[in-house]
Amino acid sequence: MSENNVWFVTGAGRGLGVDIVRAALAAGHRVVATGRDAVRVEKVIGAHENLMTVALDITDQAAAEQAAHAAVERFGRIDVLVNNAGNFYAGYFENISPQQFRAQMETNFFGPLNVTRAILPVMRQQRSGQVITLTSAAGLIGQEFCAAYAASKFALEGWMESLHFDLAPYGISTMAVEPGFFRTELLVEGSSTIWPELDVEDYAERTSRTIQAWKGMNGQQGGDPAKLAQALVTLSDAGELPLRFIAGADVMGGVEQNLATVQKQIEAHRDLSASLAFEALEA
Repeated sequence: MSENNVWFVTGAGRGLGVDIVRAALAAGHRVVATGRDAVRVEKVIGAHENLMTVALDITDQAAAEQAAHAAVERFGRIDVLVNNAGNFYAGYFENISPQQFRAQMETNFFGPLNVTRAILPVMRQQRSGQVITLTSAAGLIGQEFCAAYAASKFALEGWMESLHFDLAPYGISTMAVEPGFFRTELLVEGSSTIWPELDVEDYAERTSRTIQAWKGMNGQQGGDPAKLAQALVTLSDAGELPLRFIAGADVMGGVEQNLATVQKQIEAHRDLSASLAFEALEA
């Protein structure tokens, strides 16, 4: 890793992605900023001599490979991949259609896999690189109204934790980032948040109440995305990535409480759990 790395950022046309690109550029890095509309990405971020914008639908493997090739053509290498693009299919499980659930997994889980699969050959050839993937507090703690979203983020957590072992021998490090509530565009209806398609009477009142609560949270979240973006640049530039970065006081508190709950569950049935081994047969 050098002082002037090449960053490849997905979902760079809005929200946290914009802040990540700006923070990396401000630190002197070169950035490949991707989004579904490359013109919109450049318009939002602003022209910069170290910026390249590329159109990319992360659910399209061929498009990911073309974007990786374009990045190497322009800058000669890729040092830092940031899997940031994603969306939020909100709702109770029975209200989320099978098509919506699959779409959630395609974007939030298989999308990062597509992009990472396209870029890893470049990093392996270099024998260096960083793969940074934005998951969520919902990737560590299940939450109400988040069945599809949490499933996609839990899947990312398992993938990233295992990927570390695959890539470490080639000088490539990984970091999963679990943000709490940040004031991004994730809760903007029609932008990143999609409400459930199906109506189930038992869930009707709870669904209506929860949707109104989520809408009321938009623009009121406690986390500053610009500070999170700067934190990611700071961690990347330090060279040694932590396997996880729990981002935000709210998610730190939630994870600590969840860990304590899991420990209590272990202790509650410790003897029963420990009794499950095969017993040695007497001669």
